[in-house]
Amino acid sequence: MTSIELPHGVVDFRVAGPADAPAPPVLFVHPFLMDGSLWTGVADLLAAQGIRSYAPDWPLGSHRTPVKPGTDQSPRGVAHQILRFIEALDLRDVTLVGCDTGGALCQFLLDTDPSRIGRVVLTNCDAFDTFPPFPFNVMFFLLKGETRMRINLQPMRWRAFRHSPLGMGLLANELDPAQTRSWIEPSLTNGAIRADAVRFLRAAERKDLLDVSTRLSEFAGPVTIVWGTADRAFTPELGRRLQRAFHNAHFVEVPNARTLVALDAPRQLADAIAVSTAA
Repeated sequence: MTSIELPHGVVDFRVAGPADAPAPPVLFVHPFLMDGSLWTGVADLLAAQGIRSYAPDWPLGSHRTPVKPGTDQSPRGVAHQILRFIEALDLRDVTLVGCDTGGALCQFLLDTDPSRIGRVVLTNCDAFDTFPPFPFNVMFFLLKGETRMRINLQPMRWRAFRHSPLGMGLLANELDPAQTRSWIEPSLTNGAIRADAVRFLRAAERKDLLDVSTRLSEFAGPVTIVWGTADRAFTPELGRRLQRAFHNAHFVEVPNARTLVALDAPRQLADAIAVSTAA
């Protein structure tokens, strides 16, 4: 794990793959209440193919260092933070990969400044006015307040609840208890981290992502939609609709995978990313 100081604060990130990789760099964007460790299996598989990737911890409730006061924590504001990271490392022709909330942030980034983005790979994610889908819209509502979040996260301390449908159980076929506990620990124990997360939730508006969707076709680069077909929240129909919103996109079905394709089918996702970088 390494860190970089950006205008909004410190960003911790994981790097995998050779520094002199000829392939375009890959940048991962994770969901709310998760961190860059989500992508470790995929990153290792890409590294074995000579592809360098970056998996930062974005300020979505599982980060370890609070953002600076006054930081814009809206989805577009976080998209700006991602752009600052790309610029600070002087990454170019980036393969942008997002999942769940992270997929929505990728869309906001494309709508803000796609100049350093060469291609996009989206797995099951928010799109149009599905931001977030049921039942996560109910869960997020219960977290839209610092006290409310502190109280309602308490049952997540226990693995049985955390891995149930009331927690993260719908997201993947198998979850690592240590990893899911590490995801919620910062918001459980640090009020400043909770405040960052709550500000994001309060600023996330369905109408804003729906508006962004009207301009996705302006992105000229190739897009790959890698969709877990066993997802109960982000349905394959939503993925197909997202495919049609782009100018140049193709759809890859991943049978039996749920929302977190990076956990359920890391090799299929890594192969799709590798193919996209070679195109």
